[in-house]
Amino acid sequence: MMRRILLLFSLVQYAVSFGFDGANAQSKVLVTGAGGRTGKLVLDLLTKDPKFYPTALVRTESSAKQLIKSSNCGLEQVVVCDVTQLNVGAKNGLPEGLDNTDSMIICTSAVPSLSKKSLVQAILKVPMNILRKKKALDFRTLRFKFKKGQYPEKVDYEGQKAQIDLAKKLGIKQVVIVSSMGGTDPSNFLNSVGKKPDGTGDGDILLWKRKAEKYLVDSGINYSIIHPGGLIDTPPSLEDFVLDVDDVLLESKKKSISRADVAALCLASLTVGKGKNVSFDCITKPPEEGKTAKTAEDAFAAFLEEEKTTDYSLQQGKRTDMSI
Repeated sequence: MMRRILLLFSLVQYAVSFGFDGANAQSKVLVTGAGGRTGKLVLDLLTKDPKFYPTALVRTESSAKQLIKSSNCGLEQVVVCDVTQLNVGAKNGLPEGLDNTDSMIICTSAVPSLSKKSLVQAILKVPMNILRKKKALDFRTLRFKFKKGQYPEKVDYEGQKAQIDLAKKLGIKQVVIVSSMGGTDPSNFLNSVGKKPDGTGDGDILLWKRKAEKYLVDSGINYSIIHPGGLIDTPPSLEDFVLDVDDVLLESKKKSISRADVAALCLASLTVGKGKNVSFDCITKPPEEGKTAKTAEDAFAAFLEEEKTTDYSLQQGKRTDMSI
């Protein structure tokens, strides 16, 4: 008996010395949309941080194979699931391998493709536009469309709602959504993407995203909702974060932010933002001369002290309901 007790005691000491005690256990994080450009960056940061154990959710087996090949994720860390088909209420409706997940970072989004016909038409107009001293190629004349079953209402509203329901079912404590600025303005150009010239079609991506955000706000789960400006593929930590709410930052001259900086804000939401409920907009600007840009954690911590958050009753500065 004594020998067994001594053996157990030795095993406990061994576990503690290697960081496997309860206090130091890794926090399990589910990243959905991990096959996308922003989702991959989030996954990479989590993989490199010893505090976290990430699981990636992707839509197709092809995406899963590519992700495993290009990242440090093992096969056991990748789950294949189309969020538009997710039904947490159905028998066997839950993806496997998600038990004991602490947090979820939602990076899913409907992605449009360019209409080749509209591109050809725009190119044919270039010579005449130059003669008339107009923009050679007016990108706002280009038309975009979404793949069947992958339009904003299905992906950004129903799909995100299903993911939030999944989080509740799994007992997840914190959900982070990567969304977009512009949600207060129904006339924002992005809402026209996917629509026909007569206004019909599958568009309104920002409005559907906003409805999903409100669903999370009302869910009772702790949340951070991130509204980036224009996403660009530049290195992280080169510029200062500028955080605010309610599309105020759309008035800024520079309205962009690196995807890598958005990924860093996602992790900051799990650390300094843990247990908080906040929805905010973000862009970056060049730091003052001679000064180093703040980290995402420092910038987010300072913003949290201001106690600001998105007012979901606002649209174009007016209070309204959330119907579409």
